[in-house]
Amino acid sequence: MAAGLPPDALGRRVACGTDCGTVRYVGSVSSTAGIWLGVEWDDPQRGKHDGSYEGTQYFKCRHPKGGSFIRPNKANFGVDFLTAVKDRYGLNDKQDVQCGTGNTVVFGTKTVEFVGMDSVAEQQRQVQLNKLVDISVRECAVSCAGQEEEINRTCTNMRHINLSKNLISSWETVVAIASQVQNLETLNVSENKMKFPSTSSFTSSAFSNLKILALNQTEITWTEVLLCAQGWPVLEELYLSSNNITVLERPDNVLQTLKLLDLSDNQLLDGNQLHLIAQLPRLEQLILRNTGISSVHFPDAGFGCKTKMFPSLKRLAINDNKISQWSSINELDKLPSLRALQCNNNPFVDTEKNPETLKQLIIAKISQLEVLNNCEILPAERRGAELDYRKIFGKDWLEAGGHWNPEKNKPSEEFLAAHPRYPALCLKYGAPEEGELKGQQPLTLKNQLLTLTIKCPEKPEQKPVEKKLPESMTIQKVKGLLYRLFKIPGSDLKLSYRSSKLEGKEVELDNDLKPLQFYSIESGDCVLVRW
Repeated sequence: MAAGLPPDALGRRVACGTDCGTVRYVGSVSSTAGIWLGVEWDDPQRGKHDGSYEGTQYFKCRHPKGGSFIRPNKANFGVDFLTAVKDRYGLNDKQDVQCGTGNTVVFGTKTVEFVGMDSVAEQQRQVQLNKLVDISVRECAVSCAGQEEEINRTCTNMRHINLSKNLISSWETVVAIASQVQNLETLNVSENKMKFPSTSSFTSSAFSNLKILALNQTEITWTEVLLCAQGWPVLEELYLSSNNITVLERPDNVLQTLKLLDLSDNQLLDGNQLHLIAQLPRLEQLILRNTGISSVHFPDAGFGCKTKMFPSLKRLAINDNKISQWSSINELDKLPSLRALQCNNNPFVDTEKNPETLKQLIIAKISQLEVLNNCEILPAERRGAELDYRKIFGKDWLEAGGHWNPEKNKPSEEFLAAHPRYPALCLKYGAPEEGELKGQQPLTLKNQLLTLTIKCPEKPEQKPVEKKLPESMTIQKVKGLLYRLFKIPGSDLKLSYRSSKLEGKEVELDNDLKPLQFYSIESGDCVLVRW
């Protein structure tokens, strides 16, 4: 074995310059002298071959050109945790003071001798290390825990550790570090390609207080997650993005305290995989961004009913997926606790060209939603969306067997499948009548003209004016029009409207960027102008 080469070099993570890889072979190579390391590189472009040389296969790579041989002296096997901490926070021997020979210190041009200087400096370092609560040694080439109990002795107050993008080769190394931190609450070991235990016999109490764990880009499988999770009794947040997790399993007796789960950038086999984690009792936030799912379905609940799955789920992210049917959005109304949704960049979004109409449809379909794509849904916005939805699909409801007389109201199963919330909207606002639906234009014709009466209450001498305005016109543009009409500064205008349907109530038009249709204004309504 080459001098300085670790005895456990095979399987270890190494760095060579800015590139990282895993040692897959240690030994000689035909027609060359000395010891070589066969490395499979994280970036295949760094490699030259698949682990073979002159017809002999020395090791295997996932990529046909992902491997190469390097000499041991070119490989950086990393440092222990405490060495990295001291280097990162300037607490190593070299960075204390400028030292001369022996126990002397140079201050400018004067050399002063101190008795016991080494021990004093060590005590000062010890005090500073003990003060550290949040520690980040990201990209510091950490590969091992170091001497036993040394971390526990020197870093007694650590609570939060960032170990991401280092040279950690196995979960055992993480355990060896964490077991020396008594009250560890947050741990990030993302971007470390590690080996994880394959049997349940490997358990540890190192994570008894851990609440937040990040394992992004670690190549962990869901089976390995469940095995390790036996040692995470109070874990609340688990981040597992970009791990090639395709299949889930039911987490029996583990992860029961979990509140947040991030599975983004894992290509799940199908949406039904979600049923296997649907009974996590405390899960409040589920992140499924770019997981390849094409549908969402909760088969245990019928139209207008709530599912028993995901009982505590409040926030769901399904953006950047392949969901093409509105039926999946209908299904989300079955979630009893859902309050926030992210769903942009899905094919179903392309079925409606008008972004305001798209937003209104989603709001109307999911009854308890309070935040959509990071935007708060105001009560007036919900009311407007639901009233529009009730009117837009009223004709379809009538044709499908709907009727304002409850005894004759028998809409088809097909209609209820497409619009499961429609009966609830009829109960909330009343069933639409034929007269109300006459002359209605299709959903795609959103730029219809509104005939509005415009009044100035504070100037009774000003006669009311009737104007035809497109319902897509923003409040800001309406103000500009009224400025020209009444010769007053548009920025000083305050607009509101009254409708016969609102029983004399006055609704403020308070958002300049919103179109008229946002406020559910209809032909015949009266716009009031004040300044």
